[in-house]
Amino acid sequence: MVDVRQSIHYANYLKRIGWTVERIGEINYFLRKFPLIGSVLKVQRPEEINRDVIDKISRKYRVFQVIIEPKTELDAKYLVSIGFKLSQKPYLPSRTLQIDLTQSQKEIFRHFKKDSRSILLKALSGGGRGADIRQCLAPDEIVKWREAWKNSVNFKRYVPPAVQLLNLRKSFPGNYSLFLTSHNISGRIIGGVLFTRSLHDFAYYWYGFTNKEGRASLSQYSLLYQGILWAKKHGVKVFDFEGVYDPRFPDKSWLGFSHFKRSFGGYEVEYPGCYTKFRLAL
Repeated sequence: MVDVRQSIHYANYLKRIGWTVERIGEINYFLRKFPLIGSVLKVQRPEEINRDVIDKISRKYRVFQVIIEPKTELDAKYLVSIGFKLSQKPYLPSRTLQIDLTQSQKEIFRHFKKDSRSILLKALSGGGRGADIRQCLAPDEIVKWREAWKNSVNFKRYVPPAVQLLNLRKSFPGNYSLFLTSHNISGRIIGGVLFTRSLHDFAYYWYGFTNKEGRASLSQYSLLYQGILWAKKHGVKVFDFEGVYDPRFPDKSWLGFSHFKRSFGGYEVEYPGCYTKFRLAL
């Protein structure tokens, strides 16, 4: 199955936020140019690693660093054999959780952990707080979605600028992205999520946030469940949580969020990590 980073949607998104994209043989090659010193080339979860194409692009754009995040261990071993080194800081999540959406809705729900099922049943029956969920479609609604996220987290936490989120929406138009918000009884935003899907078989839990009130009301469960139902409705085969904690590349900030994601069941998928190589930018 083809990763979203290899989709035309994602290629268009990176173009809109300033990257150069070469698409050759249905593989996306992303380049970030730096004045005087050359370019960085990034290839993420490609279906194949074509050394000749990488060398050709590297010469064309004076690439001084090549970053590849392979899909398989076989590809990772090949990269090591041609001089690439494993990085301790992957750009993409090296371990993730996925749900098989070819199951019936009833089966998917049955595989959720007991606490998740109880929380969702209460919300669906109208007995849960924070279950007022709305879709954001207009640009000003997405801006408000972003403002609510910014106000929900520590000032040190990175939140993408509004223009970047709007460009993402343009790149994943219509039913290829879904912005949702949860609201309290007074209508104030207490949480939000963004889901994307590609032309292929995956949907992704891209971003999520809740403020203190949202966490207390457990509205994040309803938000995520709506994303799963949205993906299944559009015929997606796999729902990807886009990362859980990986002890190979430990980052404690992933622990709490990973516990929440695992409450929805699914199966874990592991990727080799990120491999880099420096070269002379001639």
